[in-house]
Amino acid sequence: QRLKAAVHYTVGCLCEEVEEDKDVQFSKQSIAAISDITFRQCEIFAKDLEMFARHAKRTTVTTEDVKLLARRSNSLLKYITQKSEEFASNNMEQKEKKKKK
Repeated sequence: QRLKAAVHYTVGCLCEEVEEDKDVQFSKQSIAAISDITFRQCEIFAKDLEMFARHAKRTTVTTEDVKLLARRSNSLLKYITQKSEEFASNNMEQKEKKKKK
């Protein structure tokens, strides 16, 4: 319930930003519908990620699973790949700092 409420709140905030930016109005019903669809899609994503990991005989979801999930959206895949590379380089830098100490 708390997660669903958090999704609804976030969708509401995003809709407010769009309202200000694009000079449009969202009804409470449309915000509720968008948040419900978003929550359902997240459930589907979570199940898909679990299945990708299970197919690879793993119990942990990896960034490669997330990239596989995002493969149909070029911009999202590009963003996830970029962030993944940033995290990897930051981790390498931190490991090198620990070795020097």
